[in-house]
Amino acid sequence: MGKAPHNAGALAAFVARKAEIDTILTRLAALSAKHFNCTPDEIAWADVGTLGSYLERLREVSDAAFQR
Repeated sequence: MGKAPHNAGALAAFVARKAEIDTILTRLAALSAKHFNCTPDEIAWADVGTLGSYLERLREVSDAAFQR
């Protein structure tokens, strides 16, 4: 039998966090497919602002992940 890696705890935590990120990304993709639950005839500037806020945060995450 192989020995457990010395970083088994870190690996388990990493895998758990990755799974949580995957879940969040799946939920966001599904919400985006539904146009963030907005209908075209009801879009208001507040909805644009909300999406802008989401976009700003997602850009921060993306830039950090890709070291930009």
